[in-house]
Amino acid sequence: MNDEIQALAARIDQSNELLTRVLAEVAKTPATHAIFVDAGYLYAAAGRLVAGTEDRRAFDLDAEGLIEAFIDRARTIFADSRLLRVYWYDGARRRMHTAEQQHIAELPDVKVRLGNLNASNQQKGVDSLIRTDLESLARHRAISDAVLLGGDEDLVSAVEAAQGYGARVHLWGVEAPESGNQAEPLLWEVDSQRTFELEFFKPYVARRTIGANGGAGVPRPTREDVRFVGAQVAAKWRADRGHESLAELIPGRPYLPGSVDQDLLVEAEALLQYSLRGQADLRRSLRDGFWGYVQSLY
Repeated sequence: MNDEIQALAARIDQSNELLTRVLAEVAKTPATHAIFVDAGYLYAAAGRLVAGTEDRRAFDLDAEGLIEAFIDRARTIFADSRLLRVYWYDGARRRMHTAEQQHIAELPDVKVRLGNLNASNQQKGVDSLIRTDLESLARHRAISDAVLLGGDEDLVSAVEAAQGYGARVHLWGVEAPESGNQAEPLLWEVDSQRTFELEFFKPYVARRTIGANGGAGVPRPTREDVRFVGAQVAAKWRADRGHESLAELIPGRPYLPGSVDQDLLVEAEALLQYSLRGQADLRRSLRDGFWGYVQSLY
């Protein structure tokens, strides 16, 4: 009998040791978050807020700049967490990337998922893609927090699925000039809510106008022109703000904090005498020029 008790005690000790090791490994696992963007909602809501229309043909949206701004905001909110990636859900005819969607797909840390567009330009299948990704990542413990930027009630099932596996879901939205643009059942289901206002979106959305630069007659600068100006601004900041101010930005590369990115945009537009709002390719060249100069210093 004593031998049996001793054997049982040994097995219990072994199990406790194994459990202790497992808990220690779990404690060392860093928190991870991902951002899920329903592009259809984002374009419609941001277009309505800034340009007064949901028609994509009537305005330009700097998707790259917005993605960087969302990443920067998430980095601030989830300070002890690392980004897995940004998932960008949009519609396309026969699920074939447009030039803009291809550009977004080439961005670092971004995965583009495409549903279909019907004859009325309505997205089909996007909600199911979001649910599949949310549920899969939560089930495999790949994320601890999910940021969901959308408003459709059909996303409730995606939220419930992710929460069922222990992930926390945070709903981000766009300020609505009149009535709300997110379904109430979705608001009720998530773990937290955050709304971005007009001032946040202004730098990234611009209504299209006839003629170059809104009819002002200023020719569109080349990417090399803009890249050079980006380096100019970086050099000016080094002289005005000090060497250390640029060094502090390096850990976040290739992203710039939202406030810094806006300062860069404003100063570059003043030098160019040309608006870069809604022109993703030129904004990218501007950042490339800025980082190129910073890299040359270190």
